[in-house]
Amino acid sequence: MKYNLLGNTGVLVSELCFGTMTFGGQGYWEAIGRQTQDEANELLKTAVDAGINFMDTANVYSFGQSEQILGQGLKQAGLSRNELFIATKVRGRMSAGVNQVGLSRYHIFQSVEESLQRLQMDHIDLLYVHGVDAATSIEQIVHSLHDVVTSGKVRYVGVCNWPAWLVMKALGIAKQHGWHEFVGMQYFYAAANRDVEQELLPLAQDQRLGFMPWSPLAGGFLSGKFTRDQTNTGGQSRRDTFDFPVIDKGKAYNIIDVLIRLGQDYNVSAAEIALAWVRQQKGVTSTIIGAKTPDQLTSNIHSTSFNLSAAELEELNAVSQPERRYPGWMVERQMSDRLPATDKK
Repeated sequence: MKYNLLGNTGVLVSELCFGTMTFGGQGYWEAIGRQTQDEANELLKTAVDAGINFMDTANVYSFGQSEQILGQGLKQAGLSRNELFIATKVRGRMSAGVNQVGLSRYHIFQSVEESLQRLQMDHIDLLYVHGVDAATSIEQIVHSLHDVVTSGKVRYVGVCNWPAWLVMKALGIAKQHGWHEFVGMQYFYAAANRDVEQELLPLAQDQRLGFMPWSPLAGGFLSGKFTRDQTNTGGQSRRDTFDFPVIDKGKAYNIIDVLIRLGQDYNVSAAEIALAWVRQQKGVTSTIIGAKTPDQLTSNIHSTSFNLSAAELEELNAVSQPERRYPGWMVERQMSDRLPATDKK
């Protein structure tokens, strides 16, 4: 297992992050996974034994069950809390109360306390804001995140699912006031959806933020179980009943053709090729993987044992190439003659 720096924090995290969204299975989360405590314990031990030191959960995953099972699992499996970097999230609705959702100071502090109780921990290593809250001023959100870090209950803060302009605004406000800034970004990134390459990945690289892709297999669609001839797996994939995240499936089948062929060349699964592609993209810090069984987790971890060649990466890049959006294509056009040919890089 390789370890990468998380932005400019000085913290080293494994190139794979173990996601626990499959733990619990309450409500609509049942379609994603229903791992019991004993099953979760085995998965956690498998991940740590392979060198993974980065764990990801969220308060809303199975409405708290994922955090509870993770915290209890670390203890029951005899895993050292001090050797692990634990991330969770805040924003989602946890109960019916009118203030039990969002990024108000009220909800952030309350959610952190409740997450710590479920995790059986005295601090959270990385707290992500899980989405946008247009009802709360960005200044209040950033100030509240600064204060929750200053309290000692959170070590670092990160961001999920915000547009690039809002991330930069938050960074600017934090810098202006000397408040704690985001150190990492968690966003959907897979060969079947490369939208983050337009603005978000360049932002992370420019601002030296860690970048953690979620759903690198596009909700299981790139696992190799789906093909043009098999559009339903008969319950073997959550995509059968939980068709998320959004992708262009017609285009994805072209990508899957290449993944399967390269998998045959390497004697690995299509999923491992898809994971290797994400891991090898510039700017990626730690790719979030999930699993329902130890065998599936072991296969995902095995994707770090090889690197795709430049030619193979280019083939996957070509078949998955997203449509260029404005102003991206204009920037490329105008920069094409900005420097002498000998100076272009």
